[in-house]
Amino acid sequence: MEPTLHTSGLGKNYGDFAALADLNLSVSAGEVFGFLGPNGAGKTTAIRLLMNEIRATSGTASILGMDVHRDSLALRHRIGYLPSELALYPNMTGADLIHFFANLRGGVDARYVEQLGERLNVQMAKKIGDLSSGNRQKIGIIQAFMNKPEFVILDEPSAGLDPLVQRELQGLIREIADAGGAVFLSSHTLSEVQRVADRVGIIRSGKLIALETIASLRGKSIRKIELELSSGPEESVFEGIAGIRSLLIEGNRVFISYEGTMEKLLAAVMSKCHPLDISTNEADLEEVFLTYYHDESV
Repeated sequence: MEPTLHTSGLGKNYGDFAALADLNLSVSAGEVFGFLGPNGAGKTTAIRLLMNEIRATSGTASILGMDVHRDSLALRHRIGYLPSELALYPNMTGADLIHFFANLRGGVDARYVEQLGERLNVQMAKKIGDLSSGNRQKIGIIQAFMNKPEFVILDEPSAGLDPLVQRELQGLIREIADAGGAVFLSSHTLSEVQRVADRVGIIRSGKLIALETIASLRGKSIRKIELELSSGPEESVFEGIAGIRSLLIEGNRVFISYEGTMEKLLAAVMSKCHPLDISTNEADLEEVFLTYYHDESV
């Protein structure tokens, strides 16, 4: 099956500076893909290339099997887009602006737009210029989702949103994927990506340095684990278990620093011991992300 998004050798230079270099990436239908990196890493450059806002220096990109440059106009009817720097007409009301965008798209389901407004608790009757940044962001989210897109590009979509609206946004993202669409989510809010993404790419200095599932990334982080066993074990019980970085035994309690997947550790422990209880600090995506950025050898 052809990927929803595919890039091959995609790059953008400004003189001698490579803002994006040799991006090779595929996103499948039904997938939420998180695109991670700090400001200046190349995330927005990649998105602007996908949206045909700037021309690539090298490589190609396609969405829904269509070239992002040659078929840009046709693609706009099938995709949704929320830029990181949202510029809206300040003298229009939210309702007027959405109606204007709907006409540009050739018409949308008015009832669905109304449902989006209710879910996000949007103040549609106020002028855009009188709205808070969070309420302006809600208008931007509606215009990105109102045509029931097959592919959505979201650049820092949670900016200014309160936690309840963030949860609704995450629900909208998963609904697109569950319906067979795909979402390209660029963010430096790692907790947001961790909740909704299936895979992530990490970009640094314009280059993609990691491309993995959320589960595999979590497996790379060191967890703090406490085991309560039926009896006090000998230290030799844990010898040979790959991934154990430190070990402390106090009676029938074992404290472990562990790098790897929980499945492997539990299988090894249960083959030799009888656990009564286990607690762990779940690996956080932020720790893994910082590891990639601090390790200059990557």
